[in-house]
Amino acid sequence: MPEAKDPIQQARAQWVRHGWEDAADGMAMVTTLTRVQQLFQERIDATLRPYALTFARFEVMRLISFTRSGSMTMSRLGSLLQVHATTVTSAVERLVQQGYVERARSEEDRRVIHASLTPEGARVVEEATAALNAEVFTNPGLDPTGTRRLYDALAALRAALGDLPR
Repeated sequence: MPEAKDPIQQARAQWVRHGWEDAADGMAMVTTLTRVQQLFQERIDATLRPYALTFARFEVMRLISFTRSGSMTMSRLGSLLQVHATTVTSAVERLVQQGYVERARSEEDRRVIHASLTPEGARVVEEATAALNAEVFTNPGLDPTGTRRLYDALAALRAALGDLPR
């Protein structure tokens, strides 16, 4: 039986063979990041499936739960999640349909819409957080030192790509 080979390493070797050596490590790094993201997404999806949540909807609920007031404006949710307003609207609409979130217009400015958790939503987000912590976040696949070093390297990459506030 032939030995299994890493397809990303094989692709890197092909890059070198085709004269793209200066781009080979970058291609391998980006492809590896994409694959790791897919692997984590599979774990997250499996963990959140019993709660009928996507990670995006979980994030909305978790952000709302962190507020002192128990609600957050739709525009603030979009800003914190770094997504377009229509994405937030779609996620909140689905959460409203599930009975996890309620929307209400601001009394001060009727153009502003607040999202808040229902009691059921508050219960579900706590259970889903405990599940994600146990199944994904506490043991992401590296020891604590490796996890912190990778986080630092990825934060430096995000900064280099202009993703972090200055």
